Amino acid sequence: MSPVLTVAADLVGRGHEAVVYTGSRFEERARAIGARFRAVPPEADLDDRKLDTLFPVRATLPPGPAQLSFDFENFFLGQLPAQLRGLRALLAEFPADVVLGELGFWSIPVLSLSTAPQQRPTLVTLGSVPLLIQSEDTPAFGAGILPTPGEQARARNRAMNAEVRQAFADLQRFAEATLGSLGVALPDYLFDAPFRHTDHYLQLTVPSFEYPRGDLPAHLRFIGTLPPAPGGDYVEPAWWPELSAGRPVVVVTQGTVATADLNELVIPTVRALADLDVLVVAATVREDGPDLIRHALAEVPDNVRLAGFVPFDRLLPHADALVTNGGYGGVQTALYHGVPLVIAGASEDKPEVAARVEWSGTGLNLRTGTPEVTDLRTAVRTVLHDPDYRSRAGIMAKEIGQYNPLKAIADIVEASARWLP
Repeated sequence: MSPVLTVAADLVGRGHEAVVYTGSRFEERARAIGARFRAVPPEADLDDRKLDTLFPVRATLPPGPAQLSFDFENFFLGQLPAQLRGLRALLAEFPADVVLGELGFWSIPVLSLSTAPQQRPTLVTLGSVPLLIQSEDTPAFGAGILPTPGEQARARNRAMNAEVRQAFADLQRFAEATLGSLGVALPDYLFDAPFRHTDHYLQLTVPSFEYPRGDLPAHLRFIGTLPPAPGGDYVEPAWWPELSAGRPVVVVTQGTVATADLNELVIPTVRALADLDVLVVAATVREDGPDLIRHALAEVPDNVRLAGFVPFDRLLPHADALVTNGGYGGVQTALYHGVPLVIAGASEDKPEVAARVEWSGTGLNLRTGTPEVTDLRTAVRTVLHDPDYRSRAGIMAKEIGQYNPLKAIADIVEASARWLP
């Protein structure tokens, strides 16, 4: 929702009418940017923060195909009939020129497959995870394997892609049955469908962060990284001047979602850097985060500053390294500011994000979601002392600066409008 709300806020600021259509927990944030709001139907209105409570079996599934299949059957595809019904009802009341969503919003490919372009709004999909559309130029998505050139590698990639399609054969049948119940045939591998069936697929990064491919759809393009959300009325804590005191600043976070267990990354990083001449900012993104760290440690190291939410648009310009579990948005924000990375992530798309950081030379990939203290210490020291990482991140930041993603989206919206200025 963060990229969608950022785009919606910009469009409202340009004078467009926008309705944010999503879960009811986002109503306040949507109205705060001046947009209208419509919740999805009640049967699809799940609170994403409580999924493991609502579906206890999910927490028992290992990251990978089993958990991903569960999520698609219960959320992305399982809620699709209600989501689509609500969207069509909304469009009957609010005849939009454009429907814009991220690739998990499966109503977009269904509208594309079921309705002629002249009889529906323009469809725009935001790519807020690494490209997972299958290609013979890249290894199959999920394992975090780096690409290599040559025909032997392409043959390996084709074989891996076939194995992955077979691993998700049951989910493919579920997807075909779900879309069939809506009167739509699914002509592709299900994970390729959101890329192929939209009018504009806009990847929220720059080409240098993605593996080169020769077979991307013509309507897919890179538009750069969205600017970080402004910190607004954030009150800087008493320790804020220390960010400019001369010591290297290392920020550690587990992102905005995977914050249930700070022992995965935040607390080990605090321990790993306790006796280094650096300032560590532990951004827990939860109100009780600082207290959880205090309870976990016998004593908080002198060089550590504990925080709940800290706006990255203010914090990262002071940072010399970011230790993160590899959420796509957080990594893009770090690169927006030219900050090199240490990544330890194992769930969702995080191994693929980490692999792209490794491939681009903008940071170190620890290839685990639960790194050892000694490995974290070594990785942070390497990123701080080897100038190549800062240099590569700086080059990426300059490339990002050449793009204006919000204008690119606004241009599509304005070109799609059925009114005259």
